Amino acid sequence: MAAAACVPVRVCHQEIVKFDLEIKAAVQDIRDCPGPLSALRELNAAVKEKFRHLRGRIQELEQMAKEQDKESEKQALLQEVENHKKQMLSNQAAWRKANLACKIAIDNSEKDQLLQGRDSLRQRKTTKESLAESASNITESLMGISRMMSQQVQQSEETVQTLANSSRTILEANEEFKSMSGTIQLGRKLITKYNRRELTDKLLIFLALALFLATVLYILKKRLFPFL
Repeated sequence: MAAAACVPVRVCHQEIVKFDLEIKAAVQDIRDCPGPLSALRELNAAVKEKFRHLRGRIQELEQMAKEQDKESEKQALLQEVENHKKQMLSNQAAWRKANLACKIAIDNSEKDQLLQGRDSLRQRKTTKESLAESASNITESLMGISRMMSQQVQQSEETVQTLANSSRTILEANEEFKSMSGTIQLGRKLITKYNRRELTDKLLIFLALALFLATVLYILKKRLFPFL
């Protein structure tokens, strides 16, 4: 009967140890929980359930201790019950500390995220302003390039007009040169013809003069030397 009575005590003791270890692991999970609060609430609900089972097993062990016939066994079990209660209170204190640390960590994380969100918004605003300024600068540069191109086109048009005028002037000068060339050739022909006529006239004059002199000499010869 004593051996049979020890079996429920041993089983209850094993379950108390199991729930104690599970609670310690759950408290560590709470301490390491990164959030959000909904995840923390789920972990706390699980821990509460484990504490409920642990408290029930401790009460069962306490009841078994009171039912022991031997005073020594009764006192030994009651001492174990007291140790389990102290361990449960220690776990509850660790649970509260873990919750406090986790909530502080979640609050800090949310504050950091909020600050990062503000920084991100500020950065996006700065980026938008920078993009707007860059777009404005690009627009001004494009307008400057457009003005320069317009000036270049105008200068090119003026240059083309100047070249056209110069070409027209050259063509007109060429026509004048052609006309002057024709005139010069005509004048050269006239001069050549005049020179030929002058030569002919001189030859005729020379022949007429020679004939005149010959006639004079012939007359003088007849009058001065008739016997010849």
